[in-house]
Parts: sequence; C-alpha cells; structure tokens
Amino acid sequence: MKKLRVNLGENSYDIIIGKNHLSSIGDYVTSRGGKVFIISDTNVAPIFANTVIDSLIAKGYECKLMVLEAGEPTKNIKSIYPIYSSMIEFNLTRRDLVITLGGGVIGDLGGFVASTYLRGVDFVQVPTSLLAQVDSSVGGKVAVDLPEGKNLVGSFYQPKLVFIDTDVLYDLPDRYYIDGMAEIIKYGCIKDKELFEVLEGIKSREEFMDKVDDIVYTCCDIKRRVVEVDEKDNGERMLLNFGHTYGHAIEKFYNFTGYSHGQAVAIGMAFITQISEKLGQTAKGTAERIQRILRQYGLPVSDSVKAQDVLSAIKSDKKNLGKKLNVVLLSEIGKSYTYPTNEEYFLK
Repeated sequence: MKKLRVNLGENSYDIIIGKNHLSSIGDYVTSRGGKVFIISDTNVAPIFANTVIDSLIAKGYECKLMVLEAGEPTKNIKSIYPIYSSMIEFNLTRRDLVITLGGGVIGDLGGFVASTYLRGVDFVQVPTSLLAQVDSSVGGKVAVDLPEGKNLVGSFYQPKLVFIDTDVLYDLPDRYYIDGMAEIIKYGCIKDKELFEVLEGIKSREEFMDKVDDIVYTCCDIKRRVVEVDEKDNGERMLLNFGHTYGHAIEKFYNFTGYSHGQAVAIGMAFITQISEKLGQTAKGTAERIQRILRQYGLPVSDSVKAQDVLSAIKSDKKNLGKKLNVVLLSEIGKSYTYPTNEEYFLK
C-alpha cells in the first residue's frame, strides 16, 4: 500500500493507493453520526457497492445507497435535487459521511452535493475509473454541468480521504481505460518527462497494469504538489488544464454525448500543441510526439469540426477571465506554462 498526504492545513487528507483492499474501507473512514450515504452509478454499483456496504456495516455504520444513471449527462444540476431529497429522507446530518463510489462524474457530482448539503458534509472519494484515480478524485474540485458549459457550477471542497483500489481497474472496459490514459499522458506532458517516456515504452494494457500502482502514485503526487501551492486554481494549478479548454469546448459542441472527457482532452492537447509549435512557442517535434503517444493508446488526435464552430463554447469556458483566455502550452515535453490569449488564438 502507498500513501500520500495532501497538506492543506485543516483541509489536509490522505490518498491511499493499494490492491484488493476495497473490502477494508470501513477501517479507514469515519462517520461521527454513524450514517454513510453512498452515491454510485449503474455501471459501478452492481460490482462494488456490496463490498463497500458490507465493510461499513461490519464497523457499525448505517448505510444508504443511491444509484444514478452512468454517464456525463448525469452530471447535471437537475440530478442533485433527488439526491438532496434522499439524504433528507435518510436523516443525514453534518456529523455523517458521504462516499462517492464511481468515476469522475460521480466524484464531481457527489462531491458538489456533499459541499452544499447542510452547508457541507464530510465526504470520501472512492474512484473506480482510471481517470478518477489519477486526476479528478484529488484536489477538491467538485462541480456540475450547465447547458451553457462544463463545470460551470461548483466549489473547492476537499475530501476527507481518497481511497484507491487499483484492482478495480482490471475489469474496466477498454473505453474507460483509454479515457484515463489521456489524463496520465497530460501529466507527463506538463510535469514529468520521465513518466511520458515510460508511457511511450508500454506496449499493452497488461504491461500497463503491471506498473499501475506506480503510475497512479506518480500522477497523484504531481497533482498533490500542484494543489498544495495553488488550491484555488489561481496560478500553478492552471497547468493541469492542458488540453482542457479546447477539450471542454469539443464536449459541449457535441452536447456531452460525442466524445468522452479523455477523448476530448486528447484532441485538445494535440490541437493546442500544433498551434503553439507552429508559432514557435513549443519545441519542434513535440506535436508529432504527442500525437504518436495518443494514437498508441487509442485516443483521437483531431476532429472534423472547425475551430470557428466551437469558439462560442470556448467563450463560456470557466477559465475565460475577462477578455483574456488562459491556455496551457508546452515549452517541451515535461515543461508547461500558461499563456494569456483570446479565442482567436484557436484559429491560428
């Protein structure tokens, strides 16, 4: 088992990474009021919910499970009202605990509900997708989508614990494995050339799973260090958005049903690096190298939609501050920086 500590003063918490230990989660969580409200989805709950509930019941906790439809459309502000109602029916109090058991959608949505119900209830992230384990479960960004854009309503609300069991990834469908690889590649691009080179050398999913604990640990450690110096996303943390501005716009253009988050981010990373390399802001050959590794892991590198057609979505992106849009560029693999520009940059 590996452990990281996210040091944020009174908001500090541990990230626990291990294999085949989901059944021991009851040993690691605390509900002062004795109740645990578990939010999951139709893909994850049938496989893992009973394991979590049995462990919690064995420790004397009273549990209630709410299962939502799997998929990005569920991360909608309309989805939160039935959850609030179910929490009230369960008599969940501020002394109790919320567990988000699922991928990034459940973590974001459930974390937002925990941050707002009774002005804040403790919650624990139990990420079951690769993307959530390496990225979205860490850092306290919780949010829901609006019709106008992704993650436009949210808050910074740190979990009490991130509990990762990498064994759950063995049965992960390929599309979710591929989705998570986009965020892992992102970490190599922005902060860790050595990680990028390790990923370039992996030839199969089986080989990846042999290294998965170390890779998850590396990604969580990068995010931990970034969050510790910039919890509220005002500076260093913006680097984690590499590929996301255009990626989010692509997702919105297709009404969140065309590409998965990871696929959209992959397109965004390839697209923005092509532009920045052409303008001399990125070392030559970087765009080709990024496209090659994205293809290696089955990710798209382009889309037929014209950049002009997604500009309206970019304008509504939450990272658009005033007249300037902060985009993340690479000087080279492993080194990144923010660059203030405008929407027309995407038409270069």
